Amino acid sequence: MKKLPPLAKIYEAYSAIADHRVHLDEGHARVVSSNGSKEYRVTWKDDIYTSNDNATYWQGYAGYPVLAVLMLQGRLALDREIVPYFGGIDWARLNAAHKGDYGKAVAEVLGALHDRGVDVGAIEEAIAAVARQIEGLPITIKRGGDRPPK
Repeated sequence: MKKLPPLAKIYEAYSAIADHRVHLDEGHARVVSSNGSKEYRVTWKDDIYTSNDNATYWQGYAGYPVLAVLMLQGRLALDREIVPYFGGIDWARLNAAHKGDYGKAVAEVLGALHDRGVDVGAIEEAIAAVARQIEGLPITIKRGGDRPPK
């Protein structure tokens, strides 16, 4: 992958999977946003993936819908033990509250998990492992044909 996504997008992908918001079909998937207000379309053929989520469309890196699809396809690691920790997180609200600072949004989530006694270090290691896989993943990311939903 040429342009790497921020680590926060991996956490968001975990949430999409935890909340069963990724609906795979042959050659495409529908991914519902964390607050349920938007639906994104991810398509793939061979090693070319497209999506109309904002990150993929405007920034040119794999947004969380693409990452979630890659995890469910087995092309990226998915640690099933940590998936439940990411259910019910409204990333749209968190990212807005932190004025688009994804790192601060992730820190808030991890802080809440730490306060509940969760081994946050293990989660961070799992996310870092996915990030390393992304670096070597031989796929091409393109913006989808449809503009992102408003």
